[in-house]
Amino acid sequence: MKKTLLLLSTATTMMFASNGAELLKANCASCHMLTTPTPDMIPNMNAPAMDAVAFHINLAIDNKKDAKAFIVDYVQHPDASKTVCESNKVAKFGVMPSLKGKVSEADLTVIADYVMENFPSPKFVKMITEIQRNDKMNGLLNSPFLINKEALPHMTKILVQNWDKGTLNLSDEQKEKLLVVRKNTIGAVRKIKKQLAPLEAAIIEAVVDGEDPKSVSAKVDEVAKLKAEATKVHLKCITDTVEILSDEQMETLFPFFDA
Repeated sequence: MKKTLLLLSTATTMMFASNGAELLKANCASCHMLTTPTPDMIPNMNAPAMDAVAFHINLAIDNKKDAKAFIVDYVQHPDASKTVCESNKVAKFGVMPSLKGKVSEADLTVIADYVMENFPSPKFVKMITEIQRNDKMNGLLNSPFLINKEALPHMTKILVQNWDKGTLNLSDEQKEKLLVVRKNTIGAVRKIKKQLAPLEAAIIEAVVDGEDPKSVSAKVDEVAKLKAEATKVHLKCITDTVEILSDEQMETLFPFFDA
């Protein structure tokens, strides 16, 4: 009897997996790639790969039951304010068309179960983690700031990525104020970076040519001064942003501080 029940359970599991895979392929594969993309494929996609969809859902929603419910709801009632992807990605791909009436809720539930059990692939997670690590390293190398710590987040970047998310729920008044902060911050930092570039290039050239370090001492001091000024701009951006956002909105952004 126990063997029979075990066989029935195994058969049911296999049937569910098969149905989930078939339903996913029939209803989602025309837009979402179901295999793991290579890094060079990602910029040219018309919609995020299913690996990426599941990756962002897991990032935004801890509970699998809630994640599955999100998929069923979003596919039927898609809206930019509900998305778990970055706002700039929504701007690139657009909002998916509703499948309400085209796919039954029962089938969507099977699809959601299958997606959450099988995506993202370990290969994709490893790849995207490496990409993010490289982006972070490049950001540090190109940063004009003296202090580069996760506790001092790039607020303008984080806000752009979450701008239209319903979970953040920015008011029009907040957006207007934040755009001013962003404009002032980016303008000031760009001006400083423009001044830094020739100074750093001259210092590097002098070192490579074997010149006495004392010959570029004044330039080093000027670089330090400019980086200190850029850091003050960074700190002011964070302070001004925190004053505009509510405590609940800041909590929403916390998981993205190390991005």
